Amino acid sequence: MDALHLSNQLCFPFYAVSKEITKRYRPLLEPLQLTYPQYLVMLVLWETDQLSLKKIGERLHLDSGTLTPLVNKLISQGYIEKARNPHDERQLVIQLTPTGRALQHDAADIPAKLAEVLGLTEQQYSAYQKMLTDLSMKFGLSDATC
Repeated sequence: MDALHLSNQLCFPFYAVSKEITKRYRPLLEPLQLTYPQYLVMLVLWETDQLSLKKIGERLHLDSGTLTPLVNKLISQGYIEKARNPHDERQLVIQLTPTGRALQHDAADIPAKLAEVLGLTEQQYSAYQKMLTDLSMKFGLSDATC
């Protein structure tokens, strides 16, 4: 029955660490008025602006019921907006506003600050990121690199 001890589970350390890392992001994101899930949406748009809600959801592995309130909040904050796709007028895209684009500059040091808060060297940060990305790939989560 040792297999059923909490300390022998692979899932529990991931769960606990995920909660703790998200908690550590809070004070870093507070000055930007972003929650962690909103930050993830902004990261996707900073990489590739003008994406459909579906594409953002695919990238973050979120369904529209979870993603829509995040997007609506970011719209109300003036960071993003809905617009017609310039290549297909029938399709709506989510795009950065000038304020949302400028926010990227303010967020640029968040990864380094998080590494510092976690007490990780640059090499350790990279090693953990690679290990988690490799594990994510085993589940077919090819974009799970955040």
